[in-house]
Amino acid sequence: MCKPHIIAIPYPAQGHVIPLMELSQCLVNEGFKVTFVNTDFNHKRVMNSLAAETHKRDDQICLVSIPDGLEPWEDRNELGQLCEAILRVMPGKLEELIEKIKEEEGDKVACIIADESNGWALEVAEKMQIKKVAFWPASAALLALEFCIPKLIQEGIIDDDGSALKSQMINLAPNMPTMKTEELAWLTIGDITTQKIVFQVMLSSNKTVKLADWVVCNSAFDLEPGAFTLAPQILPIGPLLASNRHDNSAGNFWPPDSTCLEWLDQQAPCSVIYVAFGSFTIFDQTQFQELALALELSNRPFMWVVRPDICETTPYPEGYEERVGSKGLMVGWAPQQKVLSHPSIACFLSHCGWNSTLEGLSNGVPFLCWPYFADQFLDESYICNVWKVGLKFDKNESGIIPKGEINNKVEQLLGDENFRARASKLKEMAMTSVKEGGRSNKIFKNFIEWMKS
Repeated sequence: MCKPHIIAIPYPAQGHVIPLMELSQCLVNEGFKVTFVNTDFNHKRVMNSLAAETHKRDDQICLVSIPDGLEPWEDRNELGQLCEAILRVMPGKLEELIEKIKEEEGDKVACIIADESNGWALEVAEKMQIKKVAFWPASAALLALEFCIPKLIQEGIIDDDGSALKSQMINLAPNMPTMKTEELAWLTIGDITTQKIVFQVMLSSNKTVKLADWVVCNSAFDLEPGAFTLAPQILPIGPLLASNRHDNSAGNFWPPDSTCLEWLDQQAPCSVIYVAFGSFTIFDQTQFQELALALELSNRPFMWVVRPDICETTPYPEGYEERVGSKGLMVGWAPQQKVLSHPSIACFLSHCGWNSTLEGLSNGVPFLCWPYFADQFLDESYICNVWKVGLKFDKNESGIIPKGEINNKVEQLLGDENFRARASKLKEMAMTSVKEGGRSNKIFKNFIEWMKS
């Protein structure tokens, strides 16, 4: 019997590609065939990374690409420009791909699973009479915030261009994180022009998401009861983690350096500060050096993921690498889920992206929070204020987090066993949801039945 054919289309960013790839792996295990559609630019990065990794790729996932509308040398971190290019080019290219699958393989595409931010893909599915699923890779709280935009405008909290009318704290519902209006997700991305474009994309997504037959989310009800109660149309099927399948995660833009696991094996239990800032965070040299000096000052073993592009230049302080010696390990990219599950990890100094947040929670690891942009401030509020499994840093009058502040928070976090105790409870909660009989597991099974019907 022919396997049902699914097309999966992530938004073109690392934090969106990995969880949708994980969902695709789960679908393959349920008897589906998946065509995973990256942009040409990201497809090349994923293929290069896979070529450098040793584990076998599942041949039931066909990795393909379509252009994103930008030239190879154009800046894809300029989100406004990227969004406009995508809308201009990708819908037509997706239609061509669907027709090609039909002609060459004789397969009728059974369903399109598109990142909720790719509303254009749901419109293509509607036009071509294909089942439609919106996948949300971030917190349910962020999607609930997007759904509440009209209400925020009506109540005079934001203007109709998304700008905050005054600085205030808002709370959308009980058990949800409080948010500063100036840190609403779209207001922390790029310049004012970019913020307005991102806000318009969110407004547009509010309309296109209504086309979806299902809206599934990489979260768990017990982690975010307030958000799921506020927006019951969002259905949790997470945490989606390769470790739940006892496998490796796929879809990395950089090849993970697995030799770091051997270094971790040599460290004492609960001793290592793991430092990683995701795929977007950029540091200026002053802040980079303050962080470097803080890690040295802590006098604890640390593992630091230093992407090649994390700083315009990444000179460590003079003599730094010699001084820290074997106490510090710097790598370009890491197999993060395996790192966080390692018994030597004491805490996670993180940018608070949602994937990192879930990976830390699912391993019972406490956090030091260093958000950079978008929804990371919302995730920080969950970590520090709602779940109480981490601490945030305070900047000085120059906008820098100094080495003394970093070191003090490390000592405070690791000196209080309550943080790890609460993190262990959250781990249990998150893992129970995806086990047989758990809430996410039941929803996922219903979702599979619907897709096969």
